[in-house]
This record gives sequence, C-alpha cells and structure tokens, in this order.
Amino acid sequence: MKQRDLPANGDPGRQTPPAAELNLHVPAPVSVIFSVRVSLGIVCLLAFATAAAADFDLAKSLKAIETRYNTVRTLELDFEQTYIAPNKSRRVESGRLFLRKPGRMRWEYAKPAGKLFVSDGADYWYFNPLANRAEKMKLKEATDMQAPLAFLIGKLDFGRDFGKFTVSHDGGLAKITAEPRNVTKAPYREVTFQVTADARIETLRVTGQDASTMDFRFRNELRNPAQKEAALYTFTPPAGVEVVTP
Repeated sequence: MKQRDLPANGDPGRQTPPAAELNLHVPAPVSVIFSVRVSLGIVCLLAFATAAAADFDLAKSLKAIETRYNTVRTLELDFEQTYIAPNKSRRVESGRLFLRKPGRMRWEYAKPAGKLFVSDGADYWYFNPLANRAEKMKLKEATDMQAPLAFLIGKLDFGRDFGKFTVSHDGGLAKITAEPRNVTKAPYREVTFQVTADARIETLRVTGQDASTMDFRFRNELRNPAQKEAALYTFTPPAGVEVVTP
C-alpha cells in the first residue's frame, strides 16, 4: 500500500494544497511584534531628529562658519556643480576652486576642460574655450550662479548679507537656507548650504530668480595653501579670442 503524506494536522482526510494555492500569512503575534518594533523605530528616529533640531543653535553655527572662513587667507577645494533650469538639459561640471582674500577667486574647470571664471577682486572674467569668447565685467555686477560664493572671498557676515534663515537636518548635517536682504536686486532668491560639525560648508545650492538651481559639492579642502597669486587671479585673453567688455 502506497503511503500518503499526512497534512500537518495529521488528518489523512485533509489534502495539502499545491504550493501555488497556499495562502501564507505571518502569524498574527509575529506581525504585531514586527509592526510595534517598526513603529517604535520610527518614533525613535523622529524623536532623535526633533532633539537634534531643538539642540541646534543657529546663531552659534553661523558664527562658527564665519570664524572658519574669515580666518583663512587662501583656500583651495575640488568642486562638482550641477545646473538645472526649466526647459534645459541637466548639466554637470567639475574642477578646482582657488580663493584668496580679499576678493580673488578662480574656478578652473576640468570638465569641460579650459573653462574659467577668474576674479582679481575688481574685474571678473568668464572664458569659454568652446565658444572662443571671453567676457569681462565688474565682480559686483556679475550675475553668474558662481557669484553668490563671492561672500567666501570677502569678510563673511551672514547678518549683513542675508535677511532670513530657516534650518532643517539631513542625516548628520545641518541644512541652512538663507535669503538675501534685497531679493529683488540679487541674482538669486536663496542659498541653501549643508554644514558639517566642524563648520565646513559641504554642499551649497543657489536658487536663481528664474527657478534654476546650481548645486555645488565641495571636497578635498586645503586651508591656507601657498599660491602664486599673479598666475592664478589674472586673466589675459588668448590671441584670436573674441573679447566682450562693458
């Protein structure tokens, strides 16, 4: 006589349905315990985030950022920027940023190679090798999305430059959004930056008046490196380049 497999309850009159017909459920007690644990985990995370926000001292953080950047003479760091604008393709570029106080900066691009933004503290040059064109203007009149970072090459003063601040948290980083004091005259409507525990600006987003955004991510920061100023912060248009001046 062929032995027939018995169902789990030992009842020979009850057949075990095929696997495809099985309706498997997590036992109610296990499901309840799992749900409780997940809920408690979410509550703990929310409590932690709320506590972090409650403990965050905006004035103290802004002062620490000012102290960090106002006490350096020169600064170098790698940057990656992502530009997004309505009805335009997303653009990602990268390179090395050189800063020297007061007022000098050089955005030297590796991608696209040869692109430059250079300021000697008074004049501001933009060179596009693909267009074979160089534009010159006064730094204070520049409307490029790099312009808001000029506050890093002056004396940083959040109270002077910005009028309203809001704070949120993203992981272990504080995210601060600042609006310029004169929104109608500024080339951007707000600046949002993420700050590490040592007051270093790690990311920065500039939102333009046209709703475009430029995201910057900074890496490999060097404080007070030796620099050959004349070579870095002056620009002479190459021969044959179209030069546009005010």
